[in-house]
Amino acid sequence: MIDRVSAIAEHGGGHLDADTAMGPASFDAARLAAGAVLSAVEQLAAGTESSGPARGDSEAYCLVRPPGHHATPSTSMGFCLFNSVAVAAALLAADGQRVAIVDVDAHHGNGTQDVFWDRDDVLYASIHQYPLYPGTGALGERGAGAGEGCTVNVPLPPGATGNTARAALDEVIVPAVERFAPDWMLISAGYDGHRADPLTGLGYSASDYGDFVRRLMALAPRTVAVLEGGYDLDATRASSYAVAGALLGLDLHPEPASGAGPGMEVVEAAARLSALDGNR
Repeated sequence: MIDRVSAIAEHGGGHLDADTAMGPASFDAARLAAGAVLSAVEQLAAGTESSGPARGDSEAYCLVRPPGHHATPSTSMGFCLFNSVAVAAALLAADGQRVAIVDVDAHHGNGTQDVFWDRDDVLYASIHQYPLYPGTGALGERGAGAGEGCTVNVPLPPGATGNTARAALDEVIVPAVERFAPDWMLISAGYDGHRADPLTGLGYSASDYGDFVRRLMALAPRTVAVLEGGYDLDATRASSYAVAGALLGLDLHPEPASGAGPGMEVVEAAARLSALDGNR
């Protein structure tokens, strides 16, 4: 997989698939993106200050492109060359750390799910629009073997807003993460769920993303947020502002939180499934 990406870059760029184009510098950019997340993890593990004086040495924010969460162990796809979050999580897990990955991108992170599908040392949880590219992330996709119950999907319908996603966090994902008791929280922070994004149909606001991160960062000693999707530049900038503020302990609201969208029945169904794991 790495050799293929490298070879296309050496020939000036091209397409990895119908959606995933490369230029001559894309290979270097993708390596730097994965390396940035590894660098953040290494700095936080060493206790160095990497996210500003307001919070100290327990949070980091990686503003990287290309995104990564669609890349599987063998295939680059969906604008993603290498799965930066999965690389960092695998490194941490190999060191005996327990890692929770929570993906708030509007698209399901099929690649991250594939990497950890049958493992019990990494929890993968996703809130996403469904149906939508890449077509994965149904409610019943929950892992297999030792990893059964360590994959949690909350597939929301088009039009879902921040109140539904907050309920998914509070009723499904936060309890699952608390049971898992991670040493690390890695957040796939995709902002294409913003109502202005041209590629999706969710109705989040920028302030919703700050709320999501505030809820999640309290669940582990160290948190690394990593930029994934987001294709409206103003919405991505405002969402990133809210998330950076949350990581610094600031309550920033560039626009009102969103609400009154559909999807609560999906949250309720996911909560019932999650409760089964809690009773095992």
